[in-house]
Amino acid sequence: MGAPSGVGGASRQDHLDAAAIAAEAGRLLLVLRGSGLEGDALRTAGDRQSHELIVTALGQRHPGDPVLSEEGVDDPVRLSAHRVWIVDPLDGTREFGEPDRDDWAVHVALVIDGRAEVGAVALPAAGMTLSTAEPPLTAASSPGRLRLVVSRTRPTPYARALAAALDAELVPMGSAGAKAMAVVRGTADVYAHSGGQREWDSAAPVAVAVAAGLHASRLDGSPLVYNQPDPSVPDLLICRPDAAERVFAAVAAITKEDRR
Repeated sequence: MGAPSGVGGASRQDHLDAAAIAAEAGRLLLVLRGSGLEGDALRTAGDRQSHELIVTALGQRHPGDPVLSEEGVDDPVRLSAHRVWIVDPLDGTREFGEPDRDDWAVHVALVIDGRAEVGAVALPAAGMTLSTAEPPLTAASSPGRLRLVVSRTRPTPYARALAAALDAELVPMGSAGAKAMAVVRGTADVYAHSGGQREWDSAAPVAVAVAAGLHASRLDGSPLVYNQPDPSVPDLLICRPDAAERVFAAVAAITKEDRR
């Protein structure tokens, strides 16, 4: 069991629990996906059942820790807690409902004093869980143009402007977790999001990315701080460390142009 609220940092067991719970939720979702449900009924059941599994498991293993979940009711007690679990039971609900897609995820993170220290991102349909329990090795840098991962259904004008400024190749993909893990896995170099997210969209991916040696911050380079009264995250950057300064320069140039 992890340390109670207000005591110490993350334990080895915290890391193991995040990975185990995310993987278990992923297995449940795969079973549900093969149950015959389709469309919105499948998506709704996936959100609800994964949430119930994760919250129950965390309640059993870490009863003193608050949980902030996309599918739960926000309890303000978390704001005075030293440790808070932040979870997205099903990231990429749209993709989950499409049988041939694997770019959806389960996020389980532990935030300590505002920092995402523990994280697990399960990619169930891809057969893997990436976590801080066993930080993945970042793939070697690839030659050629940077690969910028973007929304497969609604790439924003900002993403296109950033791609142009970086002379980057666009890599369309589904969920936030899948995008972030593409950078961790070496199939993309930069994940830059400007359209606003919630803390559960990025806490676990950020913890895993940092553990893997990647850069993670706001688009302007300022730190990401979690467990805020408003759980909105205006923007996010996860990228290879050697690409960070190029991205910051491109962001600054776009911002300057927008102000004209």
